[in-house]
Amino acid sequence: MSTTARKKPPLRRPDAVIAAERDTRRRRLSWLLSAAASVVALVVLYAVFSTSPAKTTSSNGTSYDVGSPGIGKTAPAFTLAASTGKQVSLSDYRGKNVLLYFQEGLTCQPCWDQMTALEKSSAKVKAAGVDDIVSITSDPTDLITRKTKDMGLTTPVLSDPDLKISQQYGANQYGMMGTSRDGHSFLLVGPDGTIRWRADYGGAPDYTMYVPVNKLLADLRAGVKS
Repeated sequence: MSTTARKKPPLRRPDAVIAAERDTRRRRLSWLLSAAASVVALVVLYAVFSTSPAKTTSSNGTSYDVGSPGIGKTAPAFTLAASTGKQVSLSDYRGKNVLLYFQEGLTCQPCWDQMTALEKSSAKVKAAGVDDIVSITSDPTDLITRKTKDMGLTTPVLSDPDLKISQQYGANQYGMMGTSRDGHSFLLVGPDGTIRWRADYGGAPDYTMYVPVNKLLADLRAGVKS
């Protein structure tokens, strides 16, 4: 008889135990992945909000962004075709306070209603220190010319189809159409070509495309005074 002891086969753990361990490992992995995703989301949100322009809230409760170039900066020069049938340059308004109004264009009726309201309130606009208003949009000249005639508007509307000027002013950062169109931005350029006031109303989350004239002018006065 052999003196060599027979080796006993290893004990097999119950299937229920193995399944429980696998379930535990899966839950642990799921928790780790969820925690990692939360950390990434927090980092992204921090990056977005830490680089976003701060909201300005005026005394009348209106909220708006102030983009770049901002107050005190030289307004970028431009020459664009206008609804008047002429080429219009920023330099044409040297020595005056001109209010640049970047707007979404033909797809935004409230934007055109804004111009109608401003023209009807021309006396108030002048009293607020604005000599002239010029609007800029990315639509083609022939279409904006037809639109201004249909609505009986006299404000020059300039065509910036490739958004070259809009991008220099950062005005296409505040619309509901992403960066493909302008939002609802106003910049007061002073007699020396320096930006005296800026308000970008079209940004998230409200995407405002119409501002009552009294509120707009109150914001302008407050911004210029400060």
